[in-house]
Amino acid sequence: MTERKNLNKNLRGRNRVPEKPKNIKKAVVKLLKYIKPYRILIIFAIILASLSSILSIIGPDKLSNLTDEISKGIEINQNNLTLVMNSIQNDIKNNIILTDDKINSLSDENKVIYNEFISNINKDNIINEVLLLNDDIKILFLNDSIIDNVKVSKKDKLILLNSISKMNENDINDLYKNIESLDKDVYNLLVNKMDMKAIKSISLTLLIMYLLSALFNYTQNYLMVITSNNFAKSLRSKIIVKINKLALKYFDKNSFGDILSRITNDVDTINMSLHNSLGSLVSSLSLFIGSIIMMLKTNVIMAISGMLSSLIGFIFISIIIKKSQKYFIKRQVELGKLNGHIEEIYSSHNVVKSYNAGEFESKKFEKFNDSVYNCNRKSQFLSGLMQPMMGFIGNFGYVVVCIVGAILVLHNKITFGVIVAFIMYVRLFTGPLSQIAQSITNLQSATAASERVFEFIEEEEMPSEENITQKLLRKDVKGNIEFEHVKFGYDEDKVIIKDFNCKVKPGQKIAIVGPTGAGKTTLVNLLMKFYDINSGDIKIDGVSIKNLTRDNIHQLFIMVLQDTWLFNGTIKDNIKFNKSKVTDEEIWNALKTVGIEHFVKTLPKTLDYRIEDNESISAGQKQLLTIARGMIENAPFLILDEATSSVDTRTEELVQKAMDKLTEGRTSFIIAHRLSTIKNADLILVMKDGNIIEQGNHQELLKKNGFYAELYNSQFQN
Repeated sequence: MTERKNLNKNLRGRNRVPEKPKNIKKAVVKLLKYIKPYRILIIFAIILASLSSILSIIGPDKLSNLTDEISKGIEINQNNLTLVMNSIQNDIKNNIILTDDKINSLSDENKVIYNEFISNINKDNIINEVLLLNDDIKILFLNDSIIDNVKVSKKDKLILLNSISKMNENDINDLYKNIESLDKDVYNLLVNKMDMKAIKSISLTLLIMYLLSALFNYTQNYLMVITSNNFAKSLRSKIIVKINKLALKYFDKNSFGDILSRITNDVDTINMSLHNSLGSLVSSLSLFIGSIIMMLKTNVIMAISGMLSSLIGFIFISIIIKKSQKYFIKRQVELGKLNGHIEEIYSSHNVVKSYNAGEFESKKFEKFNDSVYNCNRKSQFLSGLMQPMMGFIGNFGYVVVCIVGAILVLHNKITFGVIVAFIMYVRLFTGPLSQIAQSITNLQSATAASERVFEFIEEEEMPSEENITQKLLRKDVKGNIEFEHVKFGYDEDKVIIKDFNCKVKPGQKIAIVGPTGAGKTTLVNLLMKFYDINSGDIKIDGVSIKNLTRDNIHQLFIMVLQDTWLFNGTIKDNIKFNKSKVTDEEIWNALKTVGIEHFVKTLPKTLDYRIEDNESISAGQKQLLTIARGMIENAPFLILDEATSSVDTRTEELVQKAMDKLTEGRTSFIIAHRLSTIKNADLILVMKDGNIIEQGNHQELLKKNGFYAELYNSQFQN
């Protein structure tokens, strides 16, 4: 009973996966060994992740070229503009003295202005003085010209001449506006044409690169999903196969919760970490290293500026992480205390209410709750700084790049496109750092989880039975069992059964009684070959169980235990468990035999009624259903292990009648604490300290007035 309580206690929760593996090098080696069948897919996924990152890194460089090509198309052709301006200057110098015809074409006012201009002309500053004249006079100094096969009229020259004064005022916008008002051919002469062929080529290259990058990234993710899920599936399959090969002693030494955690939590951790982290780690490393190389290749000064501005921010982040880590650890500890308190109080709520301890327990709860609140507040406040800090780092990097880039552009060291490229490089440089840290953490958790899973898979198995060929068939078994000098201990230093001898005849009902730890259940475990005996032998119809497989032995026994086990499913499925060729008639006969036929008929859908976890079926009814399951099994031997210890007296009577019917025609072994249930046994074996100290039927043992009589009478004492 104590052992069962301990096991039930272990079932309450699952063990938490450790943050770090015990031996990370050994764990990684094992992980690589087990994942070897998927290495081609993983390598291919890593290559695709790297290619995707490389294409993303090349992208900004191409974008820089595209920006430069576009900006060229909106720039003035300085060479042609110089030719036009030189032509204007030559016109003015050659035509500064107007002919009589041109002077006569002027108004009287303009004649006065012109004569005054000529009388005071400064030949060293002639252009600036001409700019002060009105357009009617200036146009007379200009001639139509042919420049690069394009006719530039006097009117166009006048517009450009007037634009020079605006340029002196640093208003470049007016120059562009005036140029746009020129004749179309002259405009094309002065403004560079966009190289649409180059722009289309670069744009198409960028589009293909980004599409390929997205395709490679998608394919990489798809391959990792397939790999991680198939690997997790194979691990679960290995675990299930392993469970059936492990000796019962492993489950005695390890909690069920821990085993379930390995099958579920640990395998899921490996699955999610491989899926999310491996490809992400490779991509992030490629982006990080590649962005540094490309920045240094493009411009060293801007590269150093961008990297330093980002690294300064990450120094602050590392300080925050270090500060917040202790609060996260403390939060888990305090949360564990709070959850433990809640589970303890609500599982024993009736006791708390009975002793009026509600206020006392509430104060304890508030204390735990406040501790969790404070840890949450501090840890979440510090961790909440991470996102704004990451945003600040990125924006600060952009600002530094723009300032340094602008200075370099003014000194003609770089083009505008380089600034655009560096803004993207800064993002590619800062983004992967946090992803790399997260991926390493996830892979560390995966390694720790895999260590636990592989420990389970590599546990020592029960000895192989491939060489055992002898087999006992149910129909041929008579029912003789003999224990010959059986010696057994779970540990070499602690022998439980020292020298057990017993002969059981076909059809006998053998009761095994004794105090806790006497070896009653152990005896049954040896009989079922759950454990191998240290020395001696157990024979079934003269055949040693050493010469029979475990599966063969299990086929010969029906077991009804204290803990009734019904799975989620119909009553029919529960009764014919693991047997396909069972008719409804056979099931009804079994139900009728054990006395639960009426109850099943009152249920909706009768045999097809589904039993759920929250089903309100009494313990006695569940026990009767398990006995009906044994009836269907129809094996020559029966084991009843304290089958009535958890039911009331009235239900015990019903279960007892059902068990009596189940024992008919079978060699039965009954383990019971309630000695009143085994008074009709053919032979009662009284065990103490691993040995049979008394044997006989109920009346014979009472007359001896020995240990059995003492046990029996103690149940009726007040």
